[in-house]
Amino acid sequence: MDAYTSFAAVYDQFMDETPYDMWCENIVRELYAQEIKDGLVLELGCGTGSMTQRLAAKGYDMIGVDLSDEMLNLASAKKNVSGYDILYLNQDMRAFELYGTVRAVVSVCDSINYLLEEEDIIACFRLVNNYLDPGGIFMFDFNTKYKYETIGEATIAENREDCSFIWENFYDDESCINAYELTIFVRNDEVSENGQELFLRFSEEHLQRGYTLEEMKKMLKASGLEFVKAYDADTLLDVTDVSERIYCIAREKGKGAVK
Repeated sequence: MDAYTSFAAVYDQFMDETPYDMWCENIVRELYAQEIKDGLVLELGCGTGSMTQRLAAKGYDMIGVDLSDEMLNLASAKKNVSGYDILYLNQDMRAFELYGTVRAVVSVCDSINYLLEEEDIIACFRLVNNYLDPGGIFMFDFNTKYKYETIGEATIAENREDCSFIWENFYDDESCINAYELTIFVRNDEVSENGQELFLRFSEEHLQRGYTLEEMKKMLKASGLEFVKAYDADTLLDVTDVSERIYCIAREKGKGAVK
């Protein structure tokens, strides 16, 4: 089953409590600290464009890359309403192509965790380094092994008026792979012959891998990027053993160093 196909249609509804505004303010603060106040910015794993839209509103010229056609269709619909001149590309983070360099690259909402092998992350990071302006900044978040270990094997359900979901979570300690199976029910506009409401049922499987900060540092180095700093994404304080999501900031470090 492919991820973010049927789920795309209700993704924004179930993510309505996601602190996109706070995340955006933090990203902009970090970019301003590096004197990046405008210019081209790329978002990897842009999904339905919630963050891309916000950064465009802050004055950045945005490019969004995502592997899901369905998510990008929703992002494009938002663009049509807002009027922001955003370029959306249906590409794989491990093999994306741009027409030129960008001042910064960002990736939020644990998009990096969908890369399940270290070589996949290094391939992505090398491309980031390649497409960044000299000294450009890469800011991303990722979920830690600790977070997935804490969730473990669990079932989460949420019921709303027009849609609901059942989330069955499984974590494998050996591979550090977190798998969750989503069963989604969406209200259908039609009704049955006896007048009862109808719901459409969809299923998706999502796989993510947990990483440690030290692993990320090694992969950044292997890709040619220079690690700048990291901190807890929830507290904005130093990373601890119980940090569940971590912000990492890296810098372009000379493309000649990447083989």
